[in-house]
Amino acid sequence: MLEQLDLTKTMGKDEYREKMQKLMPEVSMLQRECKELGIPIMIAFEGYDAAGKGVQISELIKALDPRGFEVHAVKTETEEEKMHPFLWRFWTKMPPKGRIAIYDSSWYRKVLIDRFDGKTKKGELAKAYESICAFEEQITSDGMALIKIFLTIDKKEQKKRFKKLKESKETAWRVGKDDLKRNKEFERYQSINDEMLLRTDTEYAPWNVVEAVDKRFAAAKIYSIVAKSLKEKVKTARAQRKAAEDGGDASVFPKRAGDMDDRRMGESILSKADLSLSYTKEEYKERLGRLQKKMEKLHGELYRRRIPVVLGFEGWDAGGKGGAIKRLTEKMDPRGYVVHPTASPNDIERQHHYLWRFWTDMPKAGHVTIFDRTWYGRVMVERIEGFCTEQEWKRAYKEINSMERDLADAGAVVLKFWMQIDKDEQERRFKARQENPEKQWKITDEDWRNREKWDQYEEAVNEMLIRTSTPYAPWVVVEGNSKYYARIKVLETVVKTIEERLKKD
Repeated sequence: MLEQLDLTKTMGKDEYREKMQKLMPEVSMLQRECKELGIPIMIAFEGYDAAGKGVQISELIKALDPRGFEVHAVKTETEEEKMHPFLWRFWTKMPPKGRIAIYDSSWYRKVLIDRFDGKTKKGELAKAYESICAFEEQITSDGMALIKIFLTIDKKEQKKRFKKLKESKETAWRVGKDDLKRNKEFERYQSINDEMLLRTDTEYAPWNVVEAVDKRFAAAKIYSIVAKSLKEKVKTARAQRKAAEDGGDASVFPKRAGDMDDRRMGESILSKADLSLSYTKEEYKERLGRLQKKMEKLHGELYRRRIPVVLGFEGWDAGGKGGAIKRLTEKMDPRGYVVHPTASPNDIERQHHYLWRFWTDMPKAGHVTIFDRTWYGRVMVERIEGFCTEQEWKRAYKEINSMERDLADAGAVVLKFWMQIDKDEQERRFKARQENPEKQWKITDEDWRNREKWDQYEEAVNEMLIRTSTPYAPWVVVEGNSKYYARIKVLETVVKTIEERLKKD
């Protein structure tokens, strides 16, 4: 593919000046419109070494308000980044609504340079491509303007530019042994880039290949690509806003294959839970002490072997999440775990993709992160209370599965608990909280109102369990009418899962 491109294209000074006099103000105006409409923008620059990524980024930002963008130079992973899934560092660098993030190299390093250098193993490659495509689909479906630009030159031009850079003390440092190796094996590296372009050129995130031998031609083409992409995005956003103002469907996202229709799920997972299960106080104390000692030792082993653990707790109000988490962590080293209580998103979090705030809190290797309520709010409370569109919560199942797969592929143990109680037990616990001055803060008017939507939540939870319980991130329904039984089941499940994982390593 790349070897067939015409790299002799040039542009004279006069033509370049004429085009840029029109394109630069247009891109500047589009930046302001995107800010006003709350459109986040990511521009990823990829291409051959010495193809001019830095030069072209410098040209592009001349038309932009510097208060509205940030440039990220993506190099070898830091030690901190190596302790997370490879996409973690890009989720954490994602721009909020109305801002621009520009990447000098990007998430494609994993399937390009790292692959060429042998850092990305053959078995990891397919998973990396799958993760990249899922990542791009998620962010663009959420309204991100993603512009991918690939700068191409030929082997001869690259060698000439390397030579010129090496002739000056000020620029010689920019050419390293790895750069020269890729030039020497240009054909092999070109085939790697060809494969990348073919496997990740999608309808939602297409590639724009730019012939970069002539810098003026390349700059003008890049400006044209950015202007066209942003104009289309602005047009879509304005149509979406108008539809919302007119009371219509504001969603511009097509219904995807596999979406659920409006019929109720035929199978109920929750109805199968045996809520009569219980332990006596004596049984509880004996099991609790034994399991907590095991958990204490396993926690140290997780740190030693650098295995991250992600535990998510969901359940009915007063279902016992807090009590289970307290008993789980009582004997663990507090330096090696953190519990995140998830509340409604704040103003900053609402400016990002709904998964952003959870990605930023994921544990590094060897640490444990426990979420008291999770990303599943998207398909429960947000779905039922109308805080997101139907298309948004329907596609969330796939997005959540992709995120959890990325965590598991990076070596994490991922477990999710649903704390199940019946409606009568919930009412009893609500009343007990109201009568206890030390626990009155736990009960609110909203808790009582949510009981009126019990059937709706039950339907949503059943669908959630069916659609998102996977071998790499299973759901565990915890029979919770007996607090003793629920706490022990959580501990037993975590201990057993970690022990099984340690045997595999």
